[in-house]
Amino acid sequence: MTSTALKAPQSQPPEAHSFLGKLNGPWHKRALQVFTIIVVVHLAEHLVQAYQVYVLKWPLHQARGVLGQAFPWRRTLFGAPVPTSIVQLWIPRLELHLFYNTLVFVPMMVAMYYHVFPRVPDAARMRCSCALRSHPATA
Repeated sequence: MTSTALKAPQSQPPEAHSFLGKLNGPWHKRALQVFTIIVVVHLAEHLVQAYQVYVLKWPLHQARGVLGQAFPWRRTLFGAPVPTSIVQLWIPRLELHLFYNTLVFVPMMVAMYYHVFPRVPDAARMRCSCALRSHPATA
């Protein structure tokens, strides 16, 4: 004879209570939205800076993007010059940083696209509700 009593809900695994567990759980969608906004704004800031240099013909030290106009001190840290790299001996900092950001941004946006519009086999394994179109496997 089986009992009809309600069983106590299973407790969540310990990792679900951690910060990463929450980011991959209840905070997942909001965290991805915030992350995407930060990345897009960062890239837009560099595009504005490139526009200031190449279209408006501003000197590089005055082309600070949007935030740099309001906060000009943000380009230095405790009075030290902006960090440099060996590659900057051949490629100027602005172009190098914009190129690097594009190399990082493009695959990140492809990954976000596939996360929001997953293929049917991937959608069946998704544990979040980020997909904008539902599949029979996730509906």
